[in-house]
Amino acid sequence: MDILGLMIGHEDHGASDGAVFERRNPMSGDVATRAAAATIDDAIAAADAAAAAFPAWSKTAPKERRAILLKAADLLQSRADDFVKAMAGEIGATAGWAHFNVGLASDMLREAASLTTQITGEVIPSNRPGSLAMGIRQAAGVVLSIAPWNAPVILGVRSLATPLACGNTVVMKTSEICPQTHRLIVDTLNDAGLPKGVLNAVSNAPDDASEIVDALIAHPAVRRINFTGSTRIGRLIAETAGRHLKPALLELGGKAPLVVLDDADIEAAVAAAAFGAYMNQGQICMSTERIVVDDKIADAFVAALAQKARSLKAGDPAAGNTALGCVVDPAAANRIGQLIKDAVGKGAVLEAGGSIDGTVIQATLLDKVTPSMRIYAEESFGPVVTVVRVGSAEEAVRVANDTEYGLSAAVFGKDVNRAMAVARRIESGICHVNGPTVHDEAQMPFGGVKASGYGRFGGKAGIAEFTELRWITVQDGPLHYPI
Repeated sequence: MDILGLMIGHEDHGASDGAVFERRNPMSGDVATRAAAATIDDAIAAADAAAAAFPAWSKTAPKERRAILLKAADLLQSRADDFVKAMAGEIGATAGWAHFNVGLASDMLREAASLTTQITGEVIPSNRPGSLAMGIRQAAGVVLSIAPWNAPVILGVRSLATPLACGNTVVMKTSEICPQTHRLIVDTLNDAGLPKGVLNAVSNAPDDASEIVDALIAHPAVRRINFTGSTRIGRLIAETAGRHLKPALLELGGKAPLVVLDDADIEAAVAAAAFGAYMNQGQICMSTERIVVDDKIADAFVAALAQKARSLKAGDPAAGNTALGCVVDPAAANRIGQLIKDAVGKGAVLEAGGSIDGTVIQATLLDKVTPSMRIYAEESFGPVVTVVRVGSAEEAVRVANDTEYGLSAAVFGKDVNRAMAVARRIESGICHVNGPTVHDEAQMPFGGVKASGYGRFGGKAGIAEFTELRWITVQDGPLHYPI
C-alpha cells in the first residue's frame, strides 16, 4: 500500500522524520490508509507555503477564483467513486452517504464561487468635510482548517471553500480517521487550478494532533481558525486561539431535540425523526438525539417510530444491502452500548434495536428517558434516539432547552404559528418547523450556540468569518488640527 504524503506547496512530501500512521477499516480491521505523520517542522513548512502564496492569491480577480471553484465542483462529482471507496474503507460509510456528501459538497463549491463577487463594503457618511470613508472587506491571511470524519466531504469542503473564495490561503489539518478522503478533496481543488501553495494539507498521527494544531495556531501567518468537531476539542482550540488573539469559527457537538406537539402529523414527524436519528448511523452533528413528545400522542408516536426503526437494518456497508452501516470504531460502539445499558438499567423502555455486533448497531429507540440517565445529557453520536414525554408545550420548551448544546432543533405541529412560537424559544442556531433536524444547504448560515460553538459557515455569513473589515478614508482638501 502506498503511503499518503503531505501536500506542501503543490508537492507531495513524506514526513520529515519518515514517520507513518495507519487508519484501519472499522468493519474488517484491515489497514485502510497509511499516511505520513507530520512533525511540527512539517506543519510550519505548510503554513510558510501558504503565507508565501497569500499576496498573489489575495489579489486574483473574482472571476479567476470563481472559475477554479466551479471546475473543482465538477471534478469532485466526477470522482464520486473514489470518495465512495475511501469513505467505506476509512469510516464504514454507505455508498449512499458518500454520494450525498459529494453532491452537497459540490453545491458548496458552487456557492463559494458565487461569493467571489459578494465580498462587498460600504461608503459610510463621515463627519469630516471632504472625507470619503469606506468599510472594506479584505482577505484575512492564512486559514487553518480542521474538519472531522463523520461527513468528511461536506465538512472538509466547507472548511476550505469560502476561505479560498475570499482570497485566503489554507492549511488543512486532515482528520486522522479519514486522511485519504480529505486528501482527495485537496487534490481535487489543486487539480482544478489553484496556484502553488494556496492549499496545503498536513496529516498527523492521532497522538500528535494537539502539538501540530498548537504549532499551526501559533504560526504568525495564520489569522483564522475554523474547526468542526467535538465540544471537548473545540474548547481547547478556542483557548489556544484566544491566547494568540486569533478568531476561531467553531461548530461543535449537538444534542438536537425534535419537539412533537399534540397537534403534530404523526406520520410526518416519525419520518423526520427516523431520518434525523439514524441517517449515517446517527453520526451527524445535527442528528436527532432527543424526541420531546406530548403525552397525548406519545403512545401512538412511539409505536410508529419503533416500527420504522425496526425496518432500518444495519450491516456491513461494503455489502450495500442495508440502510445503515457501522459506527466509526469499536470504542464508539462500546460507549454507545454503555449509554443504552445505563438508560435501561434506570427504567428506560427499549422499544427497538439495542443489539450490537462489533461496530454494527441496530437502530435503537429508548422511551421514557429521564434526567437521571446518562443518555439524557450526553451526546450519543450513534443510531440511538430517546423519547422524553411532556405534558404541555411549555414543558416541551423547557426540556428542549435542558442541554448544554444548541446546534439544530425541530418542531412538529399543524398550527404553524404555534409551532413557530415554540421554535423561537428553543436555544439553537438552527430550527426547522415540520422538518428534520438534519438539513443543510450551502447558502444558509450554519452554526450553533452554547456548547455547540459560535460563528457561522455558509453563504454571506461565511464572508464575515474569513475577511477583515477595514475602515479606509480618502481625505480631500485642507485639514485643520487642534495643535
